[in-house]
Amino acid sequence: MAAPVTRGAATRGQEDGDGNPSGAAVVSSEDSKDCILEPLSLPGSPGGPTTAEGPSRVPCIFCEEHVPVAEQDQLLKHMIIEHKMVIADVRLVADFQRYVLYWRKRFTEQPITDFCSVIRINSTAPLEEQDNYFLLCDVLPEDRVLREELQKQKLKEILEQQQQERNDNSFRGICMFCNAEFLGNRSVLLNHMAREHAFNIGLPDNIVNCNEFLCILQKKLDNLQCLYCEKTFRDKSTLKDHMRKKQHRKINPKNREYDRFYVINYLELGKSWEEVQSEDDRELLGPQDDDWSDWKEHPASAVCLFCEKQAETIEKLRAHMEDAHEFNLLKVKSELGLNFYQQVKLVNFIRRQIHQCRCYGCHVRFKSKADLRTHMAEAKHTSLLPEMKTWDQPEYYFPTYENDTLLCTLSDSESDLTAQEHNGNVTVIGEDTSKLRALKQSSILNQVRLHRCPEN
Repeated sequence: MAAPVTRGAATRGQEDGDGNPSGAAVVSSEDSKDCILEPLSLPGSPGGPTTAEGPSRVPCIFCEEHVPVAEQDQLLKHMIIEHKMVIADVRLVADFQRYVLYWRKRFTEQPITDFCSVIRINSTAPLEEQDNYFLLCDVLPEDRVLREELQKQKLKEILEQQQQERNDNSFRGICMFCNAEFLGNRSVLLNHMAREHAFNIGLPDNIVNCNEFLCILQKKLDNLQCLYCEKTFRDKSTLKDHMRKKQHRKINPKNREYDRFYVINYLELGKSWEEVQSEDDRELLGPQDDDWSDWKEHPASAVCLFCEKQAETIEKLRAHMEDAHEFNLLKVKSELGLNFYQQVKLVNFIRRQIHQCRCYGCHVRFKSKADLRTHMAEAKHTSLLPEMKTWDQPEYYFPTYENDTLLCTLSDSESDLTAQEHNGNVTVIGEDTSKLRALKQSSILNQVRLHRCPEN
């Protein structure tokens, strides 16, 4: 069980776009990919600029005491003993460092009693023996908003990190069980361990900070510790036999140390994956009512692939894209013989290219979407799709925009080609004349000829 070799993304070079159109730059294949999801404009961090890039150590809210980020319990103990400060539900704080920095700044602006509840202990004792403790919790609206904003920011960072790891093909790792080395995407190693060694830590796309996760698991194995029951054994052979016979080739689901490596644990404030999965959806459905007579369906607006035009029906949107951008989605589907999933990948590919202000016809990148649209219209590059192998990739299964209504209107049926057939845009498939003799023998014309010439 050799230690895994896990390295971050390799340094990517950049090329200048000399000689390109104004406002354009050539984007090489080495360029890092943008995030799939459209970036959101979140409210500014409550703590101001100082909270965006905090130090590697967390300071005390009241004094100059500092502790490493990983030792926040030591800081909490210090604040209770020295400053009589208690922070409620610390485990619900997504980013403890930014949380502390925010309140450190706020306590210099207003008295602590404006924010904290005062708890008096020994209230029946003489006045000199009484003491006041201060409780900071999310009952205070400002604290609640801060915790929610930190949760949103943390989720955004986790999703960006996850997307980077999903697209990273510079991963290098060694299997913990057979010492086989794997290069490329992290999914190759994880799928190998699941398939060949029945060691499954989850789908690769559900994991974040995979390198650190694998290092922690490898360190446990190097310390002769079972990953499931976490017992320590005297040598590697005994550990292997134990994990094989007891079917302990899995991680301990109750070990909270692993929670931070799964995206599901960042989705909702204060809820772990167990709480999310155990929720009863019947509470969300409300009282059952079979009367649907008052149901009014509101048309969902679909957005054009190339501009911000919205249409209430897919037919209107297709007509707009054909008239304004000379792009016929149905024609592309018919000519390339695309099934439903290939249509999904094509739409997500085009969405991402337009989001990145890149022309997929000539691979030139522009400063704005307006410049890109002007270029594609003048050069007629909207219909100049790259080879199918460029966009028919698993990464484009994931929507560029999570609320993309156009994806919900794609169909695998041939009935949606009816309008094109009436217009004469019918794809004609020629007969295979490579075997002409066999074609003549099986032709229906032979039966017609025999019917007309019975004497023959």
